[in-house]
Amino acid sequence: MFRIFDVAKAHEFYVDYLGCTLDWEHRFAPGMPLYTQVSRSGLVLHLSEHHGDATPGSTVYVELTGVRALHAELTAKDYPYLRPGLEEDEFGTCLTLTDPFGNRLRFNEPSPEGRQG
Repeated sequence: MFRIFDVAKAHEFYVDYLGCTLDWEHRFAPGMPLYTQVSRSGLVLHLSEHHGDATPGSTVYVELTGVRALHAELTAKDYPYLRPGLEEDEFGTCLTLTDPFGNRLRFNEPSPEGRQG
């Protein structure tokens, strides 16, 4: 779960940029904080405007295959607020995205050597 503070910015990042599907939204009443779920290929995230839900600036680590293809897809979208690069080390190749609320998603494709250790 990630804490969010602006629904339009959350949709712009998670749906438009990252390519997630908006699965559902919930509010206890009109005008109340949003609690929602977005997903993409097996990745499921809950986003909440509720005070006390999650800690702003959290990080999620996601292991996947195809991090270079994801990087190319996101770079082609020309999102004005983020230009992420790829980081490589002995553990694999990592793409770190920071959402508009300071939360980070670390997509890591382990190297063959990293999987053994």
